[in-house]
Amino acid sequence: MSWETSIKGFKSYLQIERSLSDNSVQAYIRDVNKFANYAIPLALTELKVTRENISNFLAEIKEDNISARSQARIISGIKAFYKYLIIEDYIKYNPTELIESPRIGLKLPDTLSLIEIDKLITAVDLSTKQGERNRAIIETLYSCGLRVSELTSLQLSNVNFKEGYLKVIGKGDKERLAPIGGRAIKYLILYINEVRNHQNIKKGHEDFVFLNNRGAKLTRVMIFIIIQKLTQKIGLKKKISPHTFRHSFATHLIEGGADLRAVQEMLGHESITTTEIYTHLDKEYLRSNIIQFHPRS
Repeated sequence: MSWETSIKGFKSYLQIERSLSDNSVQAYIRDVNKFANYAIPLALTELKVTRENISNFLAEIKEDNISARSQARIISGIKAFYKYLIIEDYIKYNPTELIESPRIGLKLPDTLSLIEIDKLITAVDLSTKQGERNRAIIETLYSCGLRVSELTSLQLSNVNFKEGYLKVIGKGDKERLAPIGGRAIKYLILYINEVRNHQNIKKGHEDFVFLNNRGAKLTRVMIFIIIQKLTQKIGLKKKISPHTFRHSFATHLIEGGADLRAVQEMLGHESITTTEIYTHLDKEYLRSNIIQFHPRS
């Protein structure tokens, strides 16, 4: 056995047995490689590592001013790696068993208000070739609560305008149905009929909804750039990304009284605890509810 062989096997385990997305697999491998790069110069094989070795490594990265959140992620990757080695019977003792992650607290996701979302959409320059596409992108992100990878991979054959839903391929290639609102449908149809239908589409990309100027599937990076430009254009000080629209989608639904289980299904969360983060509501919203419904108010 060697670090290279073990990490290769770990990667296959994450892809096949745990059905993780490519991004998640890459993150795990990147973090395990960090530990391997520390261990190899010390002549430490992956099968001989002790808890003390891991603790020393963590102390070293802490001194490098790596954030508590990043430390926790690295620890999670190393723990998953040694869990894999236990499952495969390569080791009997798990050196990560008593390793604790740093306390990082609950980080609530940034959200956009309805006014801010409207400003971003209004800022789209419809006189450009990309205008109709970009407006449809923002509307779809917010209307359906999609991850950026789900948006870029969205296919025409999975869009049902008549019934008002999208078939989405989420994390681990899991499928779900995501309802889509009337406004998003309107602008999607406009983009498809007036812009997309007149493009020369690259072979193999015929079914992807959102295309670049060369007729190829849009990349994740391009979606980030589109949103960053709109943010700068309206002078929005919040640091937002495509995921901010997903956070806003969920938060606005729950604030409006949507059932948590329904939101869980729409977001494609495996666990309800992941969805519960969106139950954070601003103080004014909570206060207004208390004043309205509490018998002593």
